[in-house]
Amino acid sequence: MSDEPKFLRLTVELTVEVLDVDTLQAAALAEIRHPDADLAEEERTEQAELVTSDETGATALQWLIEPEHVLQLVEHITEIEPREAVLGVEPSEGPSEEEEEEHDHV
Repeated sequence: MSDEPKFLRLTVELTVEVLDVDTLQAAALAEIRHPDADLAEEERTEQAELVTSDETGATALQWLIEPEHVLQLVEHITEIEPREAVLGVEPSEGPSEEEEEEHDHV
């Protein structure tokens, strides 16, 4: 077996429905304003403006998902070592027809 490192990239796609964008934004703003947030005052203001100006809620949701949440998908697997986790949240047109059919049958 080769000693060269082998890397695998996991791709997970999850579509969520935003039920209350105002409450979602308020939760993100609370995180941004929390004293433990490692942000300078200028950064807090900038991030707060980004959250409140994004009517989709994507920026707010990104603030609420901790990197550790993503790593929990694989932390129980001892044969691998997580090297990088990148999270992106963007607006969607909604579930694909295939996802709708799967959800209807669950």
